[in-house]
Amino acid sequence: MPGKVADFLRAADLEPAERAALGQGTTVRRGQGYTLRVTAVPAVHRQLLARCQPLDGGRGVPAVPAQRKARRGYEHRVSTLAPIGP
Repeated sequence: MPGKVADFLRAADLEPAERAALGQGTTVRRGQGYTLRVTAVPAVHRQLLARCQPLDGGRGVPAVPAQRKARRGYEHRVSTLAPIGP
């Protein structure tokens, strides 16, 4: 998970499972920023992705291009996880 997404989610109102997943993540420095390696079931990643939707802008809230790019990168990674069961 990109650092910009992790920073946004830390300030959000999260469920206990989501907060625990973020708290157990490992920070990896990447250039000027960082990546948070989060080990969680795909359902938790999908919930986190849904919560960071405001980073894309909309509803009169301007989107910061770097945050939008980070959220879309996270969305791409989450979409490659195992599909939701039948």
